Amino acid sequence: MALVAVLWTAKNIVLELLLRVIPAPGSPYFLLLEEVSQFAVVYLAALALSRLEHVPPGVYGLPIGGRFKKLFWQGCLFGLSEITILIALIAALGGYSPGSLALHGSEILRWGLVWAVAFLFVGLFEEFAFRGYVLHTLAQSVGFWPATFLLAIGFGAIHASNPGENLVGEAGIAAIALVFALTLRRTGSLWLAVGWHAAYDFGETFLYSVPDSGGMFSDHLSNAALHGPVWLTGGTVGPEGSAFAFLLIGAFALLVHFLYPPQPAATPLPVVVGAESPVELVD
Repeated sequence: MALVAVLWTAKNIVLELLLRVIPAPGSPYFLLLEEVSQFAVVYLAALALSRLEHVPPGVYGLPIGGRFKKLFWQGCLFGLSEITILIALIAALGGYSPGSLALHGSEILRWGLVWAVAFLFVGLFEEFAFRGYVLHTLAQSVGFWPATFLLAIGFGAIHASNPGENLVGEAGIAAIALVFALTLRRTGSLWLAVGWHAAYDFGETFLYSVPDSGGMFSDHLSNAALHGPVWLTGGTVGPEGSAFAFLLIGAFALLVHFLYPPQPAATPLPVVVGAESPVELVD
């Protein structure tokens, strides 16, 4: 925590200097810059600690060899599917209207790419910050699931400062945090959660152009609108505050459970002592 605090202060100083040339907060470019720098802070801190602990940094959940491979793209599919089904359910009951296009021609590709990269780093930062080094280390003291529940509550609570966020939205964020932790438990990697997180936010903010965790960003695809009861649309929170969002979180948790079954515990390998017979290692 101390190391992150020092690096975070340095990051804030750099951002203050760059604000003279980067658009104000709320723009896609500022979000991209902020998320890249925030991920750099937590990842650099973990790299330093991996040296102190004499372990490869990949044990904290982001093995370099797994970057942008099968698990990541499966996560992207889950994230886009979840937000698409959610918007479809809300629209079926009259709570979502796509509106006219807000972007045209090459602007669609331009802002689509900017948002895609920005949300990739949102996924990297938030997943590694809450389910990387901190979860790995805390789990050694209190166990994986107790640590997961504590960090999921913190993950939801930290979004309370977002404009338009409320307790229902925070509960939904905490709930999906548990599902992301389940993917880590079953796959041994955060890459599925990173892809899922990034694709969901991309679909919510850019593709379907609705509030994301209580915030509405510029340069989205359409002039979409949510209208109807809060239980249906999520109100100022956005679709993730909808009752349907909680149903989908439960459904996708079951999907993860069946698609990624628990891995059997590794069998201890025998250690040969001289020319004697093998000796089993016992925990």
